[in-house]
Amino acid sequence: MSTIIRSALVTGATSGIGQAIAETLAARGIRVVVSGRDAARGNEVVKMIRARGGDAQFQAADLATEAAASDLAKVSEKLLGSVDILVNNAGIFSFGPTAETTAAAFDTMFASNVRGPFFLAAGLAPMMAARGWGRIVNITTMAAHFGMVGAALYGSTKAALQLLTQSWAAEFGPSGVTVNAVAPGPIRTAGTANMGDALEQLGKTTPVGRTGTPAEVADAVAFLTSDSAAYINGATVAVDGGRTAV
Repeated sequence: MSTIIRSALVTGATSGIGQAIAETLAARGIRVVVSGRDAARGNEVVKMIRARGGDAQFQAADLATEAAASDLAKVSEKLLGSVDILVNNAGIFSFGPTAETTAAAFDTMFASNVRGPFFLAAGLAPMMAARGWGRIVNITTMAAHFGMVGAALYGSTKAALQLLTQSWAAEFGPSGVTVNAVAPGPIRTAGTANMGDALEQLGKTTPVGRTGTPAEVADAVAFLTSDSAAYINGATVAVDGGRTAV
């Protein structure tokens, strides 16, 4: 009996959590399109995956516009033949007082964190549904589930993505496409390096008492994209050391 080889598009996969997700999926035999804005970093990720025997390609994309997201969906379908798995990981974050947030910053964050995932799903989910199998995993955050000082803008974009997760689960679930979310807590990456000791202190507020790793987030994503998770739909897996549970 032949083994079905799945294919995945992972956005924001040139570093951090996205890179770990791409590497983890590739290690499981999934063909991966690594997407991001930095071609040099993206090609390095592809090189590492291939060196370990995986199948990966890089496709540059800045997902702030509907056109860019739609184009990435079309190009990825062409590169892979079909996109069975979509991981909406790309996004931006910043923290600060509500009164000091500019309209430009508001629009930019919602464009990257909500508009991009929305139109990628719009471009790919119907084709998954037509084939009768698909997995979409949205990367949200623990800050979408409780109030944090300075996180009103960032948290609200991810709360929107959380609602999209549930809506898409209802819309595409009957056609064999599951849509779930993974909500990381404090994860040490290059992108959070500028938070310094503040991130470590945040990690200590979790029941586990530490920050998490990109690999721990990637393992949750890998499970949700597998056949073993076929009956999980519209759920959010919190990878936050228990922070949202207490």
